[in-house]
Amino acid sequence: MKRLVPVALLAASCWLALAGFAVAHHVLGRPSYSLGEDSNTPPSLQAEVRIGDYYVTYMVFPAFPKPERPGRINLYVTRVDDGTLYPGKVAFTVREASWLSWIGLGGGEAGIGVQSLDDGVFRQAFSFHRTGDYIISAAFEADGERHVIDFPLRVGPPPTVGPIGIIVGLLAIVLLSVTLIQRRRTMTGKIRGAREHSK
Repeated sequence: MKRLVPVALLAASCWLALAGFAVAHHVLGRPSYSLGEDSNTPPSLQAEVRIGDYYVTYMVFPAFPKPERPGRINLYVTRVDDGTLYPGKVAFTVREASWLSWIGLGGGEAGIGVQSLDDGVFRQAFSFHRTGDYIISAAFEADGERHVIDFPLRVGPPPTVGPIGIIVGLLAIVLLSVTLIQRRRTMTGKIRGAREHSK
């Protein structure tokens, strides 16, 4: 009987090792090959802000937008007091978020669409040709006032060296240059002093 226990354990181990592993190909009950850009993937950006008498919630899909790939913005606009939906239209524009744009230079704003309410959501599709940082603006008019919300959008992988890295690199170059100049002045002073002393 004692000999049968190890043999049974060895047989069970071999049987489990030879058994095939199940390969999951469904996500939330749907085949993974049917998931596209418009599927229920998590958004890359989601936030809610209050503008005037309205709450504005925006979401950007997919989680990591890429150049030459379609994406979309979902915008929800509801009144603060009673939660009713904003019935008008929302205009979407985009501009580059570069260093030049912050000081008023570079490319201007371009319209990407004007959307009406569709099943409680303002949906705006987008597709960018190149990697970069962008600012999406959504504007609507309510009660005689124009409301605009801006939110950032990163398309493609982030740069390996960002603005902070560039600033740190420039500071390092400046400090190294100052150090080399000081050493050179010190060496020049020592050489002059030695020459004057030898005279």
